[in-house]
Order: sequence, then structure tokens, then C-alpha cells
Amino acid sequence: MSRINLIDSFQDFKDAENIDRPTLMKVIEDVFKTLLRKKYGTDENFDVIVNDQTGDLEIFRRRTIVEDGFSEDDNLEIELAEALNIDPDFSVGEEVYEEINVLDFGRRAILAAKQTLAARIGDLKKKNLVDKYADRVGEIINGEVYQIWKKEILLLDDEGNELILPKSEQIASDFFKKGESVRAVVKKVEMRNNSPVIILSRTHPSFLEKLLEIEVPEIMDGLIVVKKIVREPGERAKVAVESYDDRIDPVGACVGMKGSRIHGIVRELRNENIDIINFTNNIQLLIQRSLTPAKITRMDINNEEKHADVYLDPDQVSLAIGRKGVNIKLAQELTGMSIDVYRDVQEEGVDYDIDLDEFSDEIDEWVIDEFKKIGCDTALSVLELSVEELVRRTDLEEETVKDVQRILQAEFHSEQ
Repeated sequence: MSRINLIDSFQDFKDAENIDRPTLMKVIEDVFKTLLRKKYGTDENFDVIVNDQTGDLEIFRRRTIVEDGFSEDDNLEIELAEALNIDPDFSVGEEVYEEINVLDFGRRAILAAKQTLAARIGDLKKKNLVDKYADRVGEIINGEVYQIWKKEILLLDDEGNELILPKSEQIASDFFKKGESVRAVVKKVEMRNNSPVIILSRTHPSFLEKLLEIEVPEIMDGLIVVKKIVREPGERAKVAVESYDDRIDPVGACVGMKGSRIHGIVRELRNENIDIINFTNNIQLLIQRSLTPAKITRMDINNEEKHADVYLDPDQVSLAIGRKGVNIKLAQELTGMSIDVYRDVQEEGVDYDIDLDEFSDEIDEWVIDEFKKIGCDTALSVLELSVEELVRRTDLEEETVKDVQRILQAEFHSEQ
């Protein structure tokens, strides 16, 4: 048997790895040329032919005919007498083509060739996967949940490629079941143990940006530009948009008639509140818009230090800070300014406030830090909120909150 059929042996590789046939044939050729170099020292005078239709592998050796007794290398040259046994019309100087019996390589060599081929195709698969998804970073894809683990979820794309959605890239309220279809954005492609790993994300700002592109044709067409997105996944997001067409209201276009466009995105993001605001280079106006839904009465801005002191009516302070301090945190990220929120106490007849750090001799520092985490860094900012609200937004016990408010109230009473 001078040839071997590769269809049965290697078809599984081709199908499973989604490698085009010409590439597969080239790999097979390279693998067997490696065998030839090991056996004969060179592959220059060999032709490896893989039939694209049948999968048959044929190997031919070319040798130059020399006078009897003048052959210096049996692999490259053949004596005339031997050549005449093949074809009586041969003469010195011509080339003889002989088909090599593949089985002459030996069973172990052929098995090694299969293993080498499997490794080469595995490398091709990795390269194809990396190339495919490296170009799709930032795109939304659909994957089917295949396996659920504690720290990550394994998804499969339409071609059966494995995708990873880590717990850290999931929205806190995400809950998936096996077989469920999941939308996420391709965050990055990384190598683990020499294997490509496709990392998806549902928390990255680009996920929200791509969802907006899908729902808002004006963004896809370039009439509206998303200038910046900041998110606290599952809680709140702020999107600054700008229109290049004066006839188009960017905020209205993104929200849609009666919220038709934004509602689908909100559901996809597990009821994440999304504030769409008009972008502006006027930093004061941008800060005002970024603190939505709170309404500001006045502000002092220090552009050099990128800092703003914002004053609001008492009932607006908690709105500006937001649940767990999320609103003011996102406003700072969106504007690039550090923002301090204060009650505008003039209306209440109180013309001063006291920094919480001034009470460090009576209140533990870790307790003060808990209040600062939610944007309450002055006495009045703590007193304006109810005990229940402070307990809900901090990790403090009710009794601790009451004690703190008692200490703060006593200070203001003593001043009166």
C-alpha cells in the first residue's frame, strides 16, 4: 500500500476546528515533510500531494539518473541499470519519479505524525480564535450558558467556542440557568496555560454603549455621539451624549417616545437607572446635569484643583449623594471633578456647619469614615437624614447612628 487515506483519519480535525481545507492540506504536507527529513535527511527532492477531494496522501521522490557505479547519494541519485528496470526508455541525466510507500515510515512514525498534526491544528485553532475575537473586542455577542461555576460562567457561541463570563463581570442581580441565552460584550482575549480565553463582560461601560447603538439608530448613523459613560452596574449609569444635528435632541432620541428605547436597555441591565444628559464644555452646567435628579442652588468651582463645592436645598442633598453614594461618585467620574455636597443652610437660619472630623474626640474615626463613604462629611449632612436612612446606607447599627446624631445636635444647641 503506497498511499494512505486521510479523510477518515483527519476529517474530525477539520470539522471540529473549523479550519479551511487548503490550510489543512498545507499542514498535512508540512507534517509529512518533517517525517521525510528525519528519514532521508532532506525533503527537497520529495513531492507530498494531498488529494483535496478524496483525502489520499501520495509521496513521490525525484532522483537523477547517473552512470552505473557513479551514484554518491542513493536518495538523490539512481544508477542507470536500476532506472531501466523502472522504464527502459530512461537515459542518464533524466529524473525518475517514484512513489514512496507511506507504510515504510513505520507505524510509530505515522502515529507520531498524527499527534504532530493534532498539535499543529490545535495551534491553528487557537490562532483563529484569537484573531476572530481580538477584532471583536467591544462588540456584543450572544452565548448559551453551558456550565455554571461559583466564580464564572462558561458560555458557547454559535460555533461552539468557549467564552467566559466571570462573576466580577456580571451585574449583581444577574441569574442565569443552563441553556439560557446571554448577551455580553467582548472585554478582552487573554492567554491561560497557552490557551486563548475569551472574557465577556456585562458591567463594562462599552456594554451599555453598544446597547444604545442597537436601540438608537441616530447613534449608529453618527448623528448622536456618546461622549462618556460611567456605571455602577445594576445601580445607576450616566451617559453624556451630544448631537451633531441641531434638529435632533440627543436626550430625547436616546430615551425614545415614552421611554420606548431606554426601557429595553434598563431591563437588560437588571433595572439599572440610566441618566441621559446633554454633554457640554461648560463645566458648571455639566456638573449640574451630572448630579441629576438633584437640583443645585449654587456652586463654587476651583478649576485649577478640579474641585467643586455644591450647595443644595436640604431635601435635595440625599438625591445628589444617591444610594450608597453612587450618584455623586458617578458625577465625579463623568465630570472629572471632585465634588463636595453641602446643605444650603441660609434658608433655615443656620449660617455655619461643622466638619465631622471636629468630633473625632467623641465619635470613633471608623464611624466618621462610614458617614463619609455616603457623602456625609459635615454635622448638618448627617442630621438632615433620618436614622432609618443612615442605617440603610451605612454599615452602622441604629443605636450608633442615634448616638452620633445626639452628639451633633448637642453641639448646635450649645451654640444657640
